[in-house]
Amino acid sequence: MDPLAQAFQEEMAKFREQLDARRVPVSCALVALMAHGGPQGQLLGADGQEVQPEVLVQELSRCGALVGRPKIFLLQACRGGHRDAGMGPTALPWFWRWLRAPPATPSQADVIQIYADVQGSFPRGPIPGSSDQADILMVYAAAEGCVAYRDEKGSDFIQTLVEVLRADPRRDLLELMTEVGRELKTLRLRTGWSAADLSGQSAGV
Repeated sequence: MDPLAQAFQEEMAKFREQLDARRVPVSCALVALMAHGGPQGQLLGADGQEVQPEVLVQELSRCGALVGRPKIFLLQACRGGHRDAGMGPTALPWFWRWLRAPPATPSQADVIQIYADVQGSFPRGPIPGSSDQADILMVYAAAEGCVAYRDEKGSDFIQTLVEVLRADPRRDLLELMTEVGRELKTLRLRTGWSAADLSGQSAGV
């Protein structure tokens, strides 16, 4: 599915309405957003129009069934056009081939960044119209300003996340996210990355 920008908001509104219509309690909500991204972190629809992730977060924050409940957002999208500063001359051969002739979909996720706010405010300021952000977790596949890589088989970030969650789903979520970062580093070491290449690849919590 390649949604238009407006469809992102429409689907989020439908999701909120479905949750509010449930007759049983909702424990949490997890939303995975996979799309092309713009230079300021916005998501791009198939029509080339933009939607800010904060708008989607705000929509779900209006859900009565989720008051005081965790709301988790996974974002597999570029957040700019820069390549991670950790890329060195010994990086994988595919990376240098990509520099010379960029494919349509690059092929490695470069970093996980986790924004968990326990004080009720986002790192960039509060979301308009939302009075409570302390129960929101946003997990990014790319550092701010950087590209998020994937290939025709999918995203290393998403695939690794699924594997880690399946292996030990009862662990603390932030511990699991940290483990995802470790697994991505291990993956790069197995596929030929050096310590220098990994300098910019650590997870941020």
